[in-house]
Amino acid sequence: MNDDVRPAGPTDLTAVVAGIERTNELLNRVLAEVATTPSTHAVFVDAGYLYAAAGRLVTGTEDRRSFDLDAEGIIDAFIEVTRVVFPDSRLLRVYWYDGARRRIHTLEQQSIAELPDVKVRLGNLNANNQQKGVDSLIRSDLESLARHRAISDAVLIGGDEDLVSAVEAAQGYGARVHLWGVEAVDGRNQAEPLLWEVDSQRTFDLEFCKPYVTERTLQDGGAAGAADDGPAPSREDVRFVGAQVAAQWLASRGRDWTADLLPGHPYLPGAVDQDLLTTAEGLLRHSLRPYADLRRVLRDGFWEHVRAQF
Repeated sequence: MNDDVRPAGPTDLTAVVAGIERTNELLNRVLAEVATTPSTHAVFVDAGYLYAAAGRLVTGTEDRRSFDLDAEGIIDAFIEVTRVVFPDSRLLRVYWYDGARRRIHTLEQQSIAELPDVKVRLGNLNANNQQKGVDSLIRSDLESLARHRAISDAVLIGGDEDLVSAVEAAQGYGARVHLWGVEAVDGRNQAEPLLWEVDSQRTFDLEFCKPYVTERTLQDGGAAGAADDGPAPSREDVRFVGAQVAAQWLASRGRDWTADLLPGHPYLPGAVDQDLLTTAEGLLRHSLRPYADLRRVLRDGFWEHVRAQF
């Protein structure tokens, strides 16, 4: 027998046992801490999907200019549902992803950003009113929160197949992802690969959505965007009405509100642009939706009056 190899004596065994006991004590502390740490969830809302799906379900159109969505009301409703679905979890916050020209908040987006527990994140809005960069923002936030163990569950309200990578990234860090959507009028409004990847699914029906979607109407009582059978208004008439609306808003909303629009010239925030179009159509008693050139003339008339006042 090699003289350097000796069987463990009582002292060595005592040290081993003591080491095991210390390790068990540390593990018990960790387990106790984990057991008492509340889980956390966050809600990620693709506003473009929500507007299109809810608008189609309630009013029959995806055109955001044709209806109003009570964002505050529906966000509160989503939060209430999470309290039922995750009774032992706390809400981190609601992330609201939308598009805006040059990523400048519209008035509507500003009001949403001021809501408690809501974070507005903006992608760009191109000339065709298509969102750009929203999916990458969702992936970045979802992956970062999951990686840092800031959330244990993520509620994703959207339908784009491009969100699959965001789901996979979050799941890779141990978070569970739950896909919520709006009932489709026909077929599906969420990509099948996205449905396959998530941990659970939930769909909101017409009864749930209807209180939060209101169809817009023109001042003459007709439906928004409804064209009459007469000829299109002249460019001069449209330009005059644009200036007329600017004068009305300057008087009713104040100089400060109007002055806040100036840095965005020649663009108007989306909500303001929609209000301008709807109000002008009521005054003209004719839809401008089919006439891109007349809509530009309308904005020109509006800006000409506003800039002349400052």
